[in-house]
Amino acid sequence: MLQFLLTITLATLKQFLDTLSPISEVTWQQVEPLFTQTTLKKGDYFVEEGQLATQFAFVQSGVIRGFYRDQHGTEYNKHFFVAPSIAGSYTSLITGKPNQISQQALTDCQLLEANYQSFTALYDTCPDLERVGRRFAERYFVEKEQKEIQIVLLDAESRYRLFQQLYPGLEQQITQYHIASYLGITPTQLSRIRKK
Repeated sequence: MLQFLLTITLATLKQFLDTLSPISEVTWQQVEPLFTQTTLKKGDYFVEEGQLATQFAFVQSGVIRGFYRDQHGTEYNKHFFVAPSIAGSYTSLITGKPNQISQQALTDCQLLEANYQSFTALYDTCPDLERVGRRFAERYFVEKEQKEIQIVLLDAESRYRLFQQLYPGLEQQITQYHIASYLGITPTQLSRIRKK
């Protein structure tokens, strides 16, 4: 039964990768063994600040937040990884330097985890997989730039409406505090906006 569930999960991962750019069956046969199924309980960390990241994961179910703390301990949510998506500390994975953005499960999560170096080592022999990696990086860059522009140019109410479009149904899964932190406002401000 567990093998059957793993097969379904891996098929979901392949579908996700194919949406970025189709990969051949030959490439998939090399990619598939790299991933192992794992879980995070609510509150567990996928990666913490100061760690050297080596792994990334396909989020099959659940919600992970990416956040950082300032010198006073105030937390700022930067990103939510909602199924289906790829979680990982990209800057640390690419540069080999310690991670600055913690990633913590806000709900119980089902993940498929892989070693980043093992995955990217296939790029030389699997150009279709390298294309997937490039398309993912391009998508991530665009999303990051759009978020930076929105924080500066949009008012809080407009940012909230955009959050609802980007993450439909997420409000019912996580606390108001986390949403307010992501929007760059206080929970009280968010409460007022929601009442409107």
